[in-house]
Amino acid sequence: MATTYVRHEDYVSRALEISIHVGLLLLLLAGCLLILRPFLPLILWGIIIAIAIYPGYRKLQSLLGGRAKTTAALCTLCLLAFLIVPVVLLTGSFVEGVQSLVTHLKEGTPVIPPPPPRVENWTLIGAPLKNAWELASRNLSAALQTFAPQIRAVIPKLLLISAGIGLTVLQWIISIVVAGFLLANFGAGAKAAHTLASRLFGEAKAPEFEQLTGATIRSVTTGILGVALIQSICAALGFVVAGLPGAGLWAVIFLFSAVLQLGGLVLVPAVIYMFTIAGTTKAIVFLIWCIIVAVMDNVLKPLLLGRGVPVPMAVVFLGAIGGFIVMGTIGLFVGAIALSVGYKLLIAWTKEATDVSPPKQQASAHGSL
Repeated sequence: MATTYVRHEDYVSRALEISIHVGLLLLLLAGCLLILRPFLPLILWGIIIAIAIYPGYRKLQSLLGGRAKTTAALCTLCLLAFLIVPVVLLTGSFVEGVQSLVTHLKEGTPVIPPPPPRVENWTLIGAPLKNAWELASRNLSAALQTFAPQIRAVIPKLLLISAGIGLTVLQWIISIVVAGFLLANFGAGAKAAHTLASRLFGEAKAPEFEQLTGATIRSVTTGILGVALIQSICAALGFVVAGLPGAGLWAVIFLFSAVLQLGGLVLVPAVIYMFTIAGTTKAIVFLIWCIIVAVMDNVLKPLLLGRGVPVPMAVVFLGAIGGFIVMGTIGLFVGAIALSVGYKLLIAWTKEATDVSPPKQQASAHGSL
């Protein structure tokens, strides 16, 4: 009895010691994450960008004679140009629009064209919309004074959105630089990733999950962001050709909506506006073009999303959209990776259970005989 009591106390002491060690380890991990929290999005985006462009990086590296650092620098410059040039053009278009508005107000010329007569015949909203439109067309200053409370409520939100967009652009620039650094040192990064995967999934399964992670990131990049970008370019082309005011701003709004799979909703007010300011033929052509843009993802997404990923396309899509809703833009990748890995683990677990079941049934059958 004494021996049993001593052993029991030893077990309690050992369990208490292990609990303290685990608690300290968790506190240390939480402290490290708290310290790195401002940099985690930048690092994660850098990793995602590096993995997404790695195939192109390898092809370019072979063309440049295997010079890793030169290739990484060239990829970084190309990505920065791809990001900064549209931002500069959009900013210039916005500034020109504001300057034009100020000039019209100073000269007293109409800023907004008068509404077409058919607007008044629209159900429910026709009459109030025509009155507000005519007021804005004849005297924009009076219209601004009429809607001053609503405008004052919206201005702080617009300023916050503008500041958020500027901060996002800065974060993307830093993330691209981080991606270039990771590409220049891809060997060490791949070794660290393999070590982590081996610790999590075992040496035998590590290569499979490494390939799954990389393929999922590239699939989301091409299947969701790539398709949204293609749709946005086509939509912007239609906006510019049709002469839609603020075409650049419309294109940016459409891009964000297309990532959320809601791009078609943005085209609805654009089409309505074109029917009010343009001729019937031009508006119908614009409507047909918008329909083509809206259904374009139904053709492109099955071709690009899930390509090269050993999981169903629905798993990648649901993970990406669910992750976006929960975590924002980076959730597109984190959600898709998490759901894909979870799906593979579930399949492996059920397969092992199926493989183990027959021997048990056979053993019970022999026992009964």
